[in-house]
Order: sequence, then C-alpha cells, then structure tokens
Amino acid sequence: MREWHVKHMEETLVKFVKGLTENATRWEKRNHKKYGRIGKVCRRIEYDIKHGVTSKEVCSFLQLIRNDSSFSDLRTYEGSMERLNEIQAYFMESLDVSNYGQVWNNYPVR
Repeated sequence: MREWHVKHMEETLVKFVKGLTENATRWEKRNHKKYGRIGKVCRRIEYDIKHGVTSKEVCSFLQLIRNDSSFSDLRTYEGSMERLNEIQAYFMESLDVSNYGQVWNNYPVR
C-alpha cells in the first residue's frame, strides 16, 4: 500500500507543477479551481505522508523535478517554477518543524 501512496504523491506533484494547459476545457478549469490549489494539493500529500511516504521523499522528489533532465519538459510550462517553489517552500517548512520537534523531544528535562 505504501508504494501506491508514493506513486500518488509523485503524480500529484507533477500535476500541480504542470498546471492547466492553455486550451483547458470548462470542466478542467472548474476541477482545477476546486482541487488543484496549493491547499488541496498539500492536504493530499499530507494524507500520503500519513500512510507511509516520508517528508524527505517528498522533498527529494521535488529536487528531482527541479534538477533531473527527464522533467525538463515539465519545467517549461508557464508558471511551473513558481508553483514548484511554492510547494517546495511548504514542505521544507514542515520538514524543519518536524526536525525541530525531534530536537525538542530529545532535550533533557531538569
């Protein structure tokens, strides 16, 4: 089941970074408005994290999208880099918070 969530996380991130095409239908635009915003995408990825995907896997896949040549066509879409920066900032922040919690819990109590 974990493999399904990893694949779902990757597909969700690619779809979000890609965005809408210029010739999207009314139905695609309506669905994108309802389900394709940053809040809904983060909620779906957090659900995947709850079911076995790690935050580090999410961040490493975002780095893969940013740097790998197999995703070069994805980076050419209009606004894709802004969306990539937006989603990466959200998950880097959550990764920092989770690391802070681990450090805080290991702090000796007097």
